[in-house]
Amino acid sequence: MTREEKSQVIKDLTAQLADTSTIYLADISGLDAGTTSNLRRACFKANVKLSVVKNTLLAKAMEQSGIDYGDLPSTLKGNTSIMIAEVGNAPAKVIKEFRKKNEKPILKGAFIDEAVYVGDEYLETLANIKSKEEVIGDIIGLLQSPAKNVVSALKSGGSKLSGILKTLSEKE
Repeated sequence: MTREEKSQVIKDLTAQLADTSTIYLADISGLDAGTTSNLRRACFKANVKLSVVKNTLLAKAMEQSGIDYGDLPSTLKGNTSIMIAEVGNAPAKVIKEFRKKNEKPILKGAFIDEAVYVGDEYLETLANIKSKEEVIGDIIGLLQSPAKNVVSALKSGGSKLSGILKTLSEKE
């Protein structure tokens, strides 16, 4: 690889890092072609971009990005694949599901919305993190609950104001 090609790869990686707040580093070494293909297919279905990267080039891209990745660059040893997604827990869910039948991928570390996780022991924690959409759904559900109580009170209290007030006072 020429110096210009390396420079272009670093530039591309830096742009990718700047465009996302969810980055996972994993070790997928030792997977045969069929298993790797299955992993890529699982990533594609989960809207996770999987790429094999050179550690030195990724380290330079992380440095040039201006983002504080904490201890994440220290995981750049051996074989490294980068998993990029819009949903914070998507790569962890892919890895967790895939490991039901395989020993790898092994989670080296993750960077999610400025939080850094280093080590495979965080896989379960990361898989259980709620996505922004899931949190919004929970909040909407909580907000709808009191509105549903008011509507049911209005229905059960009949059409008279005294009945509605009586029903609402009983709900408190």
